[in-house]
Amino acid sequence: MSFINESGKHKMIISSMMNENSDFLPIISDGNDEKLDNSKVPEILPILPLKNTVLFSGVIVPISVGRKKSLKLIKNVYKKDRLIGIITQKDAKVDDPQKDDLYQVGTLAQIIKVLEMPDNSTTVIIQGVKRFKIDEFVKEKPYFHAKVTELTDVLPPKSDDEFEALIGSLTDISIRIIEYSPHIPQEAIFALKNIENPRFLINFISSNSDIPPVEKQKLLEMDDLKERATLLLEHLTTEVQKLELKDDIQSKVKLDMDQQQKEYFLHQQMKAIQTELGDDPVDIEIEELRKKAKDKKWSKEVEDVFNKEIGKLQRTNSASPEYGNNINYLQTLVELPWNEYTKDNFDLKRAEKILDKDHFGLDKVKERILEHLAVLKLKGDLKAPIICLLGPPGVGKTSLGKSIARALDRKFARISLGGLHDESEIRGHRKTYIGAMPGRIIHNIKKVKSSNPVFILDEIDKVGNDFRGDPSSALLEVLDPEQNNTFYDNYLELEYDLSKVMFIATANSFGAINPALRDRMEIIDISGYLVEEKVEIAKRHLLPKQIKEHGLKKSDISVNKNILEKLIEFYTRESGVRQLDKELARLVRKTAKKVAFDEAYNIRVSEANLITMLGRQKFSKSSYQGNDYAGVVTGLAWTAVGGQILMIETSLSKGNSKLTLTGNLGNVMKESAVIALEYIKSNNKELGISDDVFDNWNLHLHVPEGAIPKDGPSAGITMATSMASAFTQRKIKKNIAMTGEITLRGKVLPVGGIKEKILAAKRANITEILLSAENEKDILDIKKVYISGLKFHYVKDIMDVLNIALLKQKVKNAKELKVSDHK
Repeated sequence: MSFINESGKHKMIISSMMNENSDFLPIISDGNDEKLDNSKVPEILPILPLKNTVLFSGVIVPISVGRKKSLKLIKNVYKKDRLIGIITQKDAKVDDPQKDDLYQVGTLAQIIKVLEMPDNSTTVIIQGVKRFKIDEFVKEKPYFHAKVTELTDVLPPKSDDEFEALIGSLTDISIRIIEYSPHIPQEAIFALKNIENPRFLINFISSNSDIPPVEKQKLLEMDDLKERATLLLEHLTTEVQKLELKDDIQSKVKLDMDQQQKEYFLHQQMKAIQTELGDDPVDIEIEELRKKAKDKKWSKEVEDVFNKEIGKLQRTNSASPEYGNNINYLQTLVELPWNEYTKDNFDLKRAEKILDKDHFGLDKVKERILEHLAVLKLKGDLKAPIICLLGPPGVGKTSLGKSIARALDRKFARISLGGLHDESEIRGHRKTYIGAMPGRIIHNIKKVKSSNPVFILDEIDKVGNDFRGDPSSALLEVLDPEQNNTFYDNYLELEYDLSKVMFIATANSFGAINPALRDRMEIIDISGYLVEEKVEIAKRHLLPKQIKEHGLKKSDISVNKNILEKLIEFYTRESGVRQLDKELARLVRKTAKKVAFDEAYNIRVSEANLITMLGRQKFSKSSYQGNDYAGVVTGLAWTAVGGQILMIETSLSKGNSKLTLTGNLGNVMKESAVIALEYIKSNNKELGISDDVFDNWNLHLHVPEGAIPKDGPSAGITMATSMASAFTQRKIKKNIAMTGEITLRGKVLPVGGIKEKILAAKRANITEILLSAENEKDILDIKKVYISGLKFHYVKDIMDVLNIALLKQKVKNAKELKVSDHK
């Protein structure tokens, strides 16, 4: 605040607490207000709208007038009684306000002075007299005229102690605001203390406080002076709290900066004292590095580099950035386990026991690890194999690495390569860069403190490739047994031996792996788990783990084999066991809640309360549909989440040899259907089908579940059998399923996914399966317990398939496919 004099008569206080977008500078005159009280409000008043300004009784303010209407009003009134009505606009953005844009309550004002400013603008000094309310506008041009009613302030009794306390609080809190605001002069405090009239004090503070115009208008509209004072106090309390918080934050920042400066000077002093005493921290650090270096088993080349860098460090100023780079490099050198190896445990039976305990199935991987251990035990030295575990998500590829490390008594390291784009992540950065560091291979070797850990390279099929480099090319050196004994890291600028590291890569997609990387790795395919295997995994690993994690005891919940099968078949659809683990967690959580609430419940989970606990079934089980209809044959399909049976349906309708294929089939599957039809046509005599039948009947082949895309050649013999059954109207042998590719000559070729397909057939109560003779080797790899009760037919030609699958008996209500029917 600052002080000015108007004509030498009144001492005025100008507030700088206004908003920036306000078009006035508030002033107040504190004197005898008897003259103002005796003033009468005219019945008709010229109205002057103001932006962002609320005028209070007794307050003197200069206003800048710019609108043509307003200038005309001021000019006319100044020549007469100098009385105008001041009304605040609802929206300050409106340049030409209409009557609906104005509030209804305003203040009668008297024009004290009109000043022409040097910039050709007009400033008018006005003083608030009395409040009024607009009854109606009687004229709008050239400026507003309104019929108004005078409003009277309701003063509290003179003996009202509460009102006196309010006035005291308003004065005190206003003084606090001034103290917290450096841009307001301290003279403003003196002015506040010298205002004795309570009404003027309230109006002064209301006018000068940093309150939005909307809230100021509410204060103006209040008749009761005590209520006005109470609401004003609420606004000021909020304002002072904000200012206190701001001041507190600034104090904290200053304290933090002072503390940092203090610490800096203390460090400098301590450094000077240590230098005087001969305890230079640089010398101490270098001596520690030398001590560590004495115990290292590194080569002469590495030792020479270390000594050279130590000498360079001694000549470097400790305040320079280069000193930090050098010290980090030397610490990396001494922390790396040069030629330090953990001793392998060659107890093969123990290793086999650990692998079997941690993972059910995965026999090929376990066998390969035990083979490596056996050769290592006999030979004593062997380059570690580079293994790639290829399979769908959730089958235990990554966790298998931990089990292998435990079986060998080796350290375990893992890096995720998914989304890796920068080659420096593998090879490291040049040490000359600020913040340089070794690559993730060397970093993890340093972390595990062993040069022969089991090292998992997770998601190797998802390595990126862009302008920053090709990490997969950098991995070629890491994964090549002939090169990785001299792996070069850009940060070390030295060769490091990785030949004893057992690298195990994991991948989901074979095709996405860099071909050069594929060539360097031993691919071990891990197919999805069978239902039977998932049941065992759930019993041995998942359920006990969830019971332990949820704080239960084994006696609190019991889930038998049948319930686990229901859970797997109807609540999960996956190759691995991640979703199964989540569903078991839900089951255990429901039980944990009942235990915690001391509710009675059935410990044994039944089929009925499985639905209560987990909700309705999410998936339906594929089932055999019988042999009552011609053209309906059961095929076998492989999916990413396991095998399933696939129904192929063929129907005939009168027409002109049109072939229709539906069921969201891919190109390969469509081609198989065309080949099957051509084979049937070319061998129709052997099947007893007339030549004219093909010309007079349309054929429609459909594979149900049309929303699911289907492709591949393995449904070839199934489609041929379905068409042959439709054209001959002969029944299909009961409980039989088939899979195999077909050629134009009728040869049956082998297909993949046999293990999963056979298990799916068994679950669907299929008893006989037709396969290519070349798939017989795949059956030998499946445990006998999984194929017991199944009869296999190994075929070489499609006629062998039809002779086995088609019965002589025709279906009920068989169609008569005679040419005469169509003539």
